[in-house]
Amino acid sequence: MQVFVRDNNVDQALRILKRKMQREGVFKEMRRRRFYEKPSDKAAREKTESIRRLRKQARKQAIRDGLIAAPVRKPTDSNKRGPQLRASVITGTGQNQPSPTPRVRANETRD
Repeated sequence: MQVFVRDNNVDQALRILKRKMQREGVFKEMRRRRFYEKPSDKAAREKTESIRRLRKQARKQAIRDGLIAAPVRKPTDSNKRGPQLRASVITGTGQNQPSPTPRVRANETRD
């Protein structure tokens, strides 16, 4: 596994390395090898893993064949990184004030 450090940015390279290791299953393997695993436990684990893989493969094939509907993806929240600043703060042209409340005419009522 190889990660290049660009512009002396070691933190970014470490994040990329950790992500690659996570995808490869290195952390799971390290955790599994921390203690001795009995052969019977190993066989049971491998059997359940193979069942899981086969079910996933069958599910994906059924989706491709149109037998079952694909799962609906949740819409991504564009506000995950916190509240966005208004243009007045970014450009420095005034205060970051809340938007005005809607005005109600004298003969209208609010519900």
